[in-house]
Amino acid sequence: MRHEIVHNTHVVSALKKKGAIFVDEIKDVPLGARVIMSAHGVSIKVQDEALNRSLEVFDATCPLVTKVHAEVKKLSRQGFEIIMIGHSGHPEVEGTMGQLKSEIHLVEDALQANLVKVNNPNKLSYVTQTTLSADDTAEIIKTLKKRFPTIVGPKVSDICYATQNRQDAVKLMAKQVDLVLVVGSPTSSNSNRLREVAEKYGAKAYLIDGAEDLDPNWLSNTTSVGITAGASAPESLVQKLLQAVKTLGASSVRRLPGAQEHIRFPLPKSLTK
Repeated sequence: MRHEIVHNTHVVSALKKKGAIFVDEIKDVPLGARVIMSAHGVSIKVQDEALNRSLEVFDATCPLVTKVHAEVKKLSRQGFEIIMIGHSGHPEVEGTMGQLKSEIHLVEDALQANLVKVNNPNKLSYVTQTTLSADDTAEIIKTLKKRFPTIVGPKVSDICYATQNRQDAVKLMAKQVDLVLVVGSPTSSNSNRLREVAEKYGAKAYLIDGAEDLDPNWLSNTTSVGITAGASAPESLVQKLLQAVKTLGASSVRRLPGAQEHIRFPLPKSLTK
């Protein structure tokens, strides 16, 4: 597998125990071997490297990331200069920006949006990383539109529906609890955003991989605890954390209302044959 298939320590560990070998570069995959590309997507360069090594490729890129890749290619064909809103060094950002040979400008925050230099402000567009904070992204887009009134964005938000739903739920929950525990790994962008949203809306918040990382001292003088999880965290980790909090004295558990997710994506064509 090239890169962690999703940014979750438990998922990656479970796959390693089943025999999966993780590498950072395609050159580390033996010639003619089978390789899985991560959910974050890869650049055209990486795809070409895999082809040149005669690898059997299973592409596990999230369809929502693939949608952004398609947007970038379409905008480029139409002659648009492109700004990508995202975090430098994140594999999804590297994969998206690597869809073109021409330059894509990376903007990480409103300050950079105020400073970014473009060649043609009248033929400008933007796309976003799928796992960003909806509030922060809205502020960046607002800044870009103020500077470049004709800038074009996607018809439908690029932010992943699972990321958006969880952020919306945490906004409601954080106002009702003293402490929010987010199940997710430190490398997970959408999990980090959940912690930030909880803090922004008034609750103390911690990001933990699982119940084993729970510090009982966090629950001192706490009357209510909110629990949420990143999009790639297995449900079993949430249940173990709930049990741990009960063991430490929680008298009841209440599920808050939220968006119901029924979207299902098909397997890659190469796996259905």
